[in-house]
Amino acid sequence: MTDNNIIDATDEERMQNLIDRLSAYIEQFHGGSVEMVDFDGEVVTVKLGGACLGCPLLPSTLHGWVEGTIRQFFPEVRVESVPS
Repeated sequence: MTDNNIIDATDEERMQNLIDRLSAYIEQFHGGSVEMVDFDGEVVTVKLGGACLGCPLLPSTLHGWVEGTIRQFFPEVRVESVPS
């Protein structure tokens, strides 16, 4: 999906695009990753991987970067994670 199609995208497509961009940032600068497992419109479930596995800063990455960024664009959505 290109930026030109963001306006016409569904919430699920917008969420996937946002998480893909977050993952690219986390991967480039920290060697970790985040992927969307499920999104039902109210709850997005994500899974962190790569260098995030076993990292003591995983909670900060999850709640600070991932959840914080998602809530900027989807303030009503709860973020949950599954074990990697």
